[in-house]
Amino acid sequence: MVPELNKPAVIGAGPAGCMAAYYLQNVFGVTLFDPSEPLKTLLATGGGRCNLAYAQYDFKELAKFYPRGEKFLYSVFSKFAAADTLEFFKQLGVETYTQPDNRIFPVSNSAKDVREKFLNALKKCRFVKEKVLGINVLNEGFEVVTDKKNYSFDKIVIASGGHSSYDIVRSLGHTVVEPKPALTGLKTKENFKALAGVSIQVNGENLLFTHGGISGPLAYKISSINARADFPYRISLDFVGEVDLQAMLNDNPHKSLKNLLSELVPKSLAVYILGGLSDEKCHKTDGKTRDEILRRLRNFEITVTGASKGGEVVTCGGVALSEVNPKTLESKLVKGICFCGEVLDIDGFCGGFNLQNCWSTGFTAADYLSGMYRNKS
Repeated sequence: MVPELNKPAVIGAGPAGCMAAYYLQNVFGVTLFDPSEPLKTLLATGGGRCNLAYAQYDFKELAKFYPRGEKFLYSVFSKFAAADTLEFFKQLGVETYTQPDNRIFPVSNSAKDVREKFLNALKKCRFVKEKVLGINVLNEGFEVVTDKKNYSFDKIVIASGGHSSYDIVRSLGHTVVEPKPALTGLKTKENFKALAGVSIQVNGENLLFTHGGISGPLAYKISSINARADFPYRISLDFVGEVDLQAMLNDNPHKSLKNLLSELVPKSLAVYILGGLSDEKCHKTDGKTRDEILRRLRNFEITVTGASKGGEVVTCGGVALSEVNPKTLESKLVKGICFCGEVLDIDGFCGGFNLQNCWSTGFTAADYLSGMYRNKS
């Protein structure tokens, strides 16, 4: 019988932890610690449909979708990227399809179905529903302290996500980059209550106005890019691009301005932009007014005052990447401990990128540790 010390432990049974466990389970038995249900966080992804990946198959291009972690992910994605993700889920019995926007979903459109098939593939793993309170470094291996008892392991993968275990990480000597909300709706100084529920495409990405500010994929992207910016900050949006507004005015002299602009943007947004000019006829619009309307359409300014409460999808922040080997994901400070998933200071935009980070880093950590086990035997 293989002594328990020879079995790796995975802290966190989310997407990254379960990915690592899947690729470790055929080397030795794997123990996963998580006080919650395994892969529970997968159920809400992609609006319940599970946006598994993004159809970008050049790993350097794929890495550009990560505001934090781009260069670090080169080595990781060279080992396991989008094509590997599709092959992995195909082996689990999950067929996929690609939307026109390159987001990849299961044919079932069910995160629950993906979760069930993934869990069925983890039959050799041992799930321990206990909260890990600490990790002690021993002369040989590690002691994992939970709220129930202590365990001994020789290798550990920390995949505890972006909301917990930072005290444990710090106790191991690691720097934790302060977590900040990313991929979240934004509160604004401007009052958009009259526009609540209105959406508009800006450069191919959807923006949704809310009672408190803005939301939708474009707002999430803005929040991600500016996750470490100080509030308030200003953004400027171009709703129409190159448009000959004078020609439109000339061709529609008896239309009201709000009806004319509703050909370019939703009518309620046109009314908001025009203000008291909404019912003015086009033929009465002078050059100065025309230029001001065009400026508002092409340079729509918003003052962001904060992140919306409860809107956070992921966090930026986590284990400092300078303290982790990008080729193996092993700690540079404590040999035998690897990190994967959102516990690292890596985060991506909406579109399957944060799950891809989990799949790829989970595989990379497991591949490295599996090689260590094989070399020992």
